Amino acid sequence: MKLLERPELTPLQMGGSMKIIQIEGRAGMRMPPHYSSQEAVLLVQQGLALLGMPDSEHKLRPGDTFIIPAKKEHTLIIKQDFKALAIMGLKSEINFI
Repeated sequence: MKLLERPELTPLQMGGSMKIIQIEGRAGMRMPPHYSSQEAVLLVQQGLALLGMPDSEHKLRPGDTFIIPAKKEHTLIIKQDFKALAIMGLKSEINFI
């Protein structure tokens, strides 16, 4: 069985109360179900991805912003090479389910 590759998460900056993480991935990559312990803001820079939540699905394109509520389970399926920034609280943790 082939393992699916996950997008890469790279910490970019940490301030007194916030941090910025870069999300990068190639078409076909998938982030398995996970949630952030605190609210997160996504800023899409490049590509196309589907953000799946238990009750909805959202297309993410360059220029889009999206607020993911704290502890809201979601997945990310990359359709075209993708790059985005995630801004969240400094103590926020990403937990995989």
